[in-house]
Amino acid sequence: MPAKVYTDKDADMRVIAKKTLAVIGYGSQGHAHALNLKDSGCKVIIGLYPKSKSVETAKKHGFEVYSTAEAVQKADVIMVAVPDMVQPKVYEEDILPNLAPGKTLLFTHGLCIHFGLITPPEGVDVIMVAPKGPGHVVRTQYLEGKGVPALIAVQEGSSKGAKKLALAWAKGIGGTRAGVLQTTFKEECETDLFGEQAVLCGGASALVQCGFETLVEAGYQPEMAYFECLHELKLIVDLMIESGISGMRFSISETAEYGDVTRGPRVITPATKKSMQKILKEIQTGKFTKQWVKEYNSGYKEFNKLRKAGEKHPIEKVGKRLRSMMPWIPKKDLKGTQASYSAK
Repeated sequence: MPAKVYTDKDADMRVIAKKTLAVIGYGSQGHAHALNLKDSGCKVIIGLYPKSKSVETAKKHGFEVYSTAEAVQKADVIMVAVPDMVQPKVYEEDILPNLAPGKTLLFTHGLCIHFGLITPPEGVDVIMVAPKGPGHVVRTQYLEGKGVPALIAVQEGSSKGAKKLALAWAKGIGGTRAGVLQTTFKEECETDLFGEQAVLCGGASALVQCGFETLVEAGYQPEMAYFECLHELKLIVDLMIESGISGMRFSISETAEYGDVTRGPRVITPATKKSMQKILKEIQTGKFTKQWVKEYNSGYKEFNKLRKAGEKHPIEKVGKRLRSMMPWIPKKDLKGTQASYSAK
């Protein structure tokens, strides 16, 4: 049976109309939620650590900015919009001491709640509102009178009004314009981590690099390998997003489609699926989260090695030169942007 889709008619903004909403962090999701809610008529304040570079930005956007502890004290609903591994420290030092029964904690990802990195006290509702798109898209779609589909979840033990509050928040950021689905912290967290690791990031990156290496090692020009294994990937992904896999296959040549259906299963084999199942099991048992917490606490030693190795891969040098020949492709300092967000 298809999941119920909640729209504008299912959400009542009056649920949060008289509440003070605090957004802790002003990065990608934080700024989008805050601005959309403010434009929807809600009272929104921002909580940041004193030396945050985002303090002035938030003030310029018309917000009252407080320390995290002060914001939690003043707010009825507190959105935790700092990175996953930063959340436990911020929670223990600034959020928990200022929580009181009747307040609500809101997350956009389930990791810290599902795996017990954060354990809220009784009497505090815990909900999730997770747009299925980056913050800048959540903001631009709202300004265009549209919205990004979102997920909501209510943690066990929360009050009967928690779901209504989650739907109201989702409506305030534009989510119910597109449609909202209900999930659980467990389901959102585990499927999100699996998608990132096995398909969207880990799987796709490894597939592209492996294809590039195969062609170059066979004597083909790196530029040809880049075009065929990375550049044209966007065309295929766009077709999938617009029309599904079958729609993509309808849009490509018969030669490409025949190669797809006969050779694809030779690349992604039953052994690949077994590896995916192992990755999923590591996520479900908490093994990945424990490893990630340990890596974070060690100062990213192994992570930084792997990151630097990826940056030195030949495909990066070739790609940078070829992208400079394509003026229609936006040139963005994503690494700089990511660093500024993670510092929130």
